[in-house]
Amino acid sequence: MFRSNAIKITLFYLISISFILLNIYFVVKRDSLIINALPALLAVFLLVIFSFDKLIYLVVFFAPLSLPLSEVMPGLSFDMFLPTEPILFGLLILFLLKIIHERNFDRDILTHPVSLAIYINLIWILLTSLTSTMPVVSIKFLLARIWFVVCLYLLTAKIFKGGKKMEQYVWLYIIAFLVVIFYATYRHWGYGLWDKQAAHYVVSPFYNDHTSYGAAIAMYLPFAMLFAFSKQYSKKIRNAALVVLGILFMAFILSYSRAAWVSMIAALMVWGFIKLKIRFQPIFITAIIVIALVFSFQHQIVMHLERNSDESSSNLTEHFSSISNISSDASNLERLNRWGCAIRMFKEKPVFGFGPGTYMFQYAPFQLKKERTIISTNAGDRGNAHSEYLGPLSESGVLGLVTFLIILITVLYTGIHAYGRLKDPRLKGIVLAAIIGLVTYYVHGFLNNFLDTDKLSVPFWGFTAMIVAADIYSRREAKAVEEK
Repeated sequence: MFRSNAIKITLFYLISISFILLNIYFVVKRDSLIINALPALLAVFLLVIFSFDKLIYLVVFFAPLSLPLSEVMPGLSFDMFLPTEPILFGLLILFLLKIIHERNFDRDILTHPVSLAIYINLIWILLTSLTSTMPVVSIKFLLARIWFVVCLYLLTAKIFKGGKKMEQYVWLYIIAFLVVIFYATYRHWGYGLWDKQAAHYVVSPFYNDHTSYGAAIAMYLPFAMLFAFSKQYSKKIRNAALVVLGILFMAFILSYSRAAWVSMIAALMVWGFIKLKIRFQPIFITAIIVIALVFSFQHQIVMHLERNSDESSSNLTEHFSSISNISSDASNLERLNRWGCAIRMFKEKPVFGFGPGTYMFQYAPFQLKKERTIISTNAGDRGNAHSEYLGPLSESGVLGLVTFLIILITVLYTGIHAYGRLKDPRLKGIVLAAIIGLVTYYVHGFLNNFLDTDKLSVPFWGFTAMIVAADIYSRREAKAVEEK
């Protein structure tokens, strides 16, 4: 203990002295931009030394407000989100140093089935990075995935262990998210709130487009409902949450994200299954049967969908019904084009794929003339596979998809069983909200993929960490009861 405090004090003085010397240097050089940034950098360094959890909270708070480096410094050959990703990278380095020095981390978290599923996926991403057609791109993808997992899952699960501090994690994102919502709504107001086209870009530069914005709202709506209606929270918190719920719901509608709307309907169905206490096994078997039927009758389904001519529009009813329009809706047709490219890429390299993160650089030659749309490009330079499932399939082969699905199934299985085992009504509510929030993204993942961004990685891995921490807590609780 004494040695640990001595190290912290020594580091504090070293950083303080370095800070003073750097200030003097940049004052002499008259570089005002760096001088202004130094206090923030010092604050981050101090947080690193004295409080890891505060640094994670900082990442969570800034995730909705983070900006791509390309917005700040255009023309660079690489991109990242500021200030979150540099902090996450620093945390990853410090975590590795801490593990090497102490040779110890929470075994319950490290050996949890969800953690094991994540390791398997990461190992396969590493292997396919080594066989990648673009190794540098794939290694960057792997590093980003590792710092998301380490900081937002492993370290966050450690913070949540014992069932504490989960609400803070959610509220920090929501509070910052409200700033983005007010900003987007104010801009949207200028074009007319029911202008569907404006919804695409009013969220810029904070979110890439309305789909990622809608996905984030869908993930946090279950928690807003929990905080607004659960009697486990004070009247003051419930009233504040009720206001937040109204704002989120308004933003959810104005996002015009059809994928988010569909994901919420699916999540409500899962909520009903859990509340009715239907076991996980029949739900899983039903899902497999439905998927098998879709594949078996895919031609008949496509023929039926081609009869739908409703275009995406500002009319909410028409916009929602245009979800199944694959005859004339450009957005839907381009999505089919990307999916077709992903499947053809998989067929060419079914085992190792083209390499993690490479889809956007490799899909152009796999476009078919008959599938291209008015928004397709010859260079294939407009984004990803629009699927959290077909993306890994094309980039990391069949095991890329399988190992990712194992994570999702393990998380759902763990969450449902933890919910049934828990006696604490507060934790039961949090676990249920986390499950429903994640289900919205699991469904949304059929139509888009955003796990390479901090915006969606913060809730995705954070909610997963909540489920794991609650599961560990429930097992200990059950064991204690047995021992009595």
